[in-house]
Amino acid sequence: MKKKMKLVMVGNGMAGVRTLEELLKIAPDLYDITVFGAEPHPNYNRILLSPVLAGEQTVDEIVLNSWEWYSDNHITLHAGKKVVEVDRVKRIVRAEDGTEAPYDRLLMCTGSNPFMLPVPGKDLKGVIAYRDIADTDYMIETARTHKNAVVIGGGLLGLEAANGLMLRGMSVTVVHVMPWLMERQLDDVAGKLLQKSLEDRGLSFRIGAQTQDLVGGEDGRVKAIRFKDGTEVAADLVVMAVGIRPNVELAEKMRLHCNRGIVVTDTLQTVTDARIYSVGECAAHRGIAYGLVAPLFEQAKVAANHLAQFGIGRYLGSLTSTKLKVTGIDLFSAGEFMGGEGTEEIVMSDPFGGVYKKLVLKDDKLVGACLYGDTVDGSWYFKLLRDGRSVHDIRDRLMFGESNIGDTGHEGHSKAASMPDDAEVCGCNGVSKGTICKAIKDKGLFTLDEVKKHTKASASCGSCTGLVEQILMFTAGGDYSATPKKKAICGCTDVSHQDARDAIRKEHWLTHDDVYRGMGWRTPNGCATCRPAINYYLISTWPKEAKDDPQSRFINERSHANIQKDGTYSVIPRMWGGHTTPDELRRIADAADKYKIPTVKVTGGQRIDLLGVKKEDLEGVWKDIGMPSGFAYAKSLRTVKTCVGSEWCRFGTQDSTQMGKDLERALWAMYSPHKVKLAVSGCPRNCAEAGIKDVGVIGVDSGWELYVGGNGGIKTEVAQFLVKVKTAAEVMEYSGAFLELYREEGWYLERTVHYIGRVGLDYVKKKILDDAEGRKALWERLQFALDGEPDPWFESAQASVDVRQFTPLSV
Repeated sequence: MKKKMKLVMVGNGMAGVRTLEELLKIAPDLYDITVFGAEPHPNYNRILLSPVLAGEQTVDEIVLNSWEWYSDNHITLHAGKKVVEVDRVKRIVRAEDGTEAPYDRLLMCTGSNPFMLPVPGKDLKGVIAYRDIADTDYMIETARTHKNAVVIGGGLLGLEAANGLMLRGMSVTVVHVMPWLMERQLDDVAGKLLQKSLEDRGLSFRIGAQTQDLVGGEDGRVKAIRFKDGTEVAADLVVMAVGIRPNVELAEKMRLHCNRGIVVTDTLQTVTDARIYSVGECAAHRGIAYGLVAPLFEQAKVAANHLAQFGIGRYLGSLTSTKLKVTGIDLFSAGEFMGGEGTEEIVMSDPFGGVYKKLVLKDDKLVGACLYGDTVDGSWYFKLLRDGRSVHDIRDRLMFGESNIGDTGHEGHSKAASMPDDAEVCGCNGVSKGTICKAIKDKGLFTLDEVKKHTKASASCGSCTGLVEQILMFTAGGDYSATPKKKAICGCTDVSHQDARDAIRKEHWLTHDDVYRGMGWRTPNGCATCRPAINYYLISTWPKEAKDDPQSRFINERSHANIQKDGTYSVIPRMWGGHTTPDELRRIADAADKYKIPTVKVTGGQRIDLLGVKKEDLEGVWKDIGMPSGFAYAKSLRTVKTCVGSEWCRFGTQDSTQMGKDLERALWAMYSPHKVKLAVSGCPRNCAEAGIKDVGVIGVDSGWELYVGGNGGIKTEVAQFLVKVKTAAEVMEYSGAFLELYREEGWYLERTVHYIGRVGLDYVKKKILDDAEGRKALWERLQFALDGEPDPWFESAQASVDVRQFTPLSV
């Protein structure tokens, strides 16, 4: 057997690990591979640190290659070990702790370092860069105890840091020395539109301000930033996001030639030593060190080709475009978007609508584009720019996008269907529509995560996620969000939802640890995907025995209020069946005035929504209003919508308002696999829209008709007829029995329509209609589970609500 060569990689980031992935595809048995990473983590998506900071994702969710991936591919990973020396003569790599590894080929992927402004005070406590998980964790912890943050740098990274800190409750000022934000990606008009939008969300800006020094307090912590004009801004945290520099410290120590990075050839070999390769932000190719994902992944393919000894790939540089989503705002730029001598500009500006487009032409060719707010045609413009074709024949329609050229329309959801198979969907990873469609069909992919795993589409910056979801919907068929027949709960396990449900009941497991140990979970503590599911299965299977774990719930369920995009909260007091009183309305109005709540809105479920409540005000708002609402934000009963019914309406045949109030009072504390909505109409005119609810009740002359499995969401589903009953007591029993059956058998995040689609309506009828004793038992089990459930708003201790989360941040 031929002895394997030894490949050592210094650095464990996205570009380097992508090189290994490409190498393993074409030469899986050529090398024994060793990886040194300075961070104590597996390879993760650095681009998605900002959603982690904002609380939208967890660190586990942005990991690209798990610990198991390294072991499965027989890669030795030295995580948390920084390489400090490379002996090029003996070909040995040494880490800071003395760990050594010999090499035949060396891959240098040391990435870049954040640049820190050389101003007095930069070494104070609370002054950091924003580059890795440790920085992100530090900012999250600081936001819990401090109030004022300053972000220096109005580029992408700085704005994402500012947005995340604002969502964490901090007062944030962005300092940017240039005349407008993101000057490398946007022109002045788009940059100022972006600033206005971010100001409306709560961020403050100091544009053109020059930092003189950072002022410290007696405790050694930063307390303010001082500008050259003498003004100051309070700061408990200063985040420097003013750019990056290729990390060439080790390369220079090795005496590799460096100039704006580690200088490499078209084969990604260093010009100094042909045994040493370099890719990523540390590599300088033809005088350019790239910082975007797409060119780095192009480098990875070429480097892998040569490491595999095929010797046919060449990296000739990259024409780059920038497609970004900054705090929810879509941006795109490519080419010479600033214009200049000999160019023409076509501009469309709608500041009120938040849309700005500028196309730059030269000699009848598109040479640049800058899009703000509407970037749907960015890929098409980039293709025109890259191909260099004349646009003379389409000039008058060019601004209005691809849908107005010929008959290749792509409005809304039809874009994905009309795209040719060779059209590029994911620019970061160079994935075409045809590749995605083939993977979906051949491998039976059903979810976005599965598409990411098998094709890498949408796995980097995420700007193509919407398009990938469209392709998934029309390729997989039906409602792609519905739960498939057999699917692992998450990447921690191969166990399906049904396997977990069955085992919890059979083994009488009561804790997460019981499940994870008993079923051989790969990750001993689970992840953000499986923990909420297992938590629900435990408490729904063994009520009063299994203990609810608040930390295994989403933020809305932990705070018992609905977080909004600006970091404030929505509070919706429960009005039983939509019925309220003047006294309740006065308390709501008084609370809105007292806590300066900016928006009061009537919801579609006949409630009043108070929008813009600060987190530290939540307890006060709840106390002053004095109306329950704690379960209205969880996977539980949301509302019971009613019409006025026979009490007032001349067409009403039954008292729908009272029926709705009785149902809601009986079910309001009910947790379920997904949200549940009910409605009661007093006559067949169905003013309460009972036909699209999870349980719909319609009054008729001789009693009530019950319908189940409706859905008024993205894909409207009409509820199916279940049974006709005579009395209000029967409505309660049959409705409760159906909901308990769904609670006990439904999979987490599976709506009632998908549950019925999986088991069949005949099965439901057999359980509810044909088995009277079973129906009564289901109803009794539901009442037992709900009896004595504490209201999280007013019985926080009993409901295990951590009230410390509502404590105002210290200044």
